[in-house]
Amino acid sequence: MNSLQRLPIGSWLVPSLFVAASWTLPAPSMAIEFQPTIEQIQTTVERGKEAARQRLAPDQLHASFGAKEDLAPRGFLMTKLGSLLVMANHLALRELSPTAQDIAQVMANDLLMVNVVLYGDRVNFAADSYVVMEQAGRTVKPATVRFDARGERTAVWPQQPAYRAKVIAQFPYADLDLRANTTLTVFPPGGGQVSFELDFAHIE
Repeated sequence: MNSLQRLPIGSWLVPSLFVAASWTLPAPSMAIEFQPTIEQIQTTVERGKEAARQRLAPDQLHASFGAKEDLAPRGFLMTKLGSLLVMANHLALRELSPTAQDIAQVMANDLLMVNVVLYGDRVNFAADSYVVMEQAGRTVKPATVRFDARGERTAVWPQQPAYRAKVIAQFPYADLDLRANTTLTVFPPGGGQVSFELDFAHIE
């Protein structure tokens, strides 16, 4: 397993996404919620349990963006309610429920996480990657950035793209317009930047 290395605080941009959840689940709230209500929290926990009853895996509930085909850049966001949804689903699959302490810990997290998967031709292509989030001409900087110093071989190795690696950033909610269209751009050190468009108004 590759260890993710930290990169000093940099600037970043954001992705276009689809929510990989079943349409038969109760409808989620619209727009990222920085301070979810008790009702929103309860509804999200129930959605996670319902997803478990439908035998949906936690990674099927991510707010995903980017390409749907294999070997192409993609990623997902983890918001407060998104994290709670995945947790509730994961626990329900083991016939458990989130405790009050579990929920409080998720709600206390003031950082929005963005996880991007990139593909390249060198094992260390993602090392020292840089990311920025752009909203209406304003650049938003992440609190932290991590990356895979060594990528994993893809199914087509040694053909291209031969390697897959993650770049993960966390952005302070307080710095974001949570209802704005956003552009996320990742800058690998060897060039070949990748951008995604996101509509925050349609992410819970």
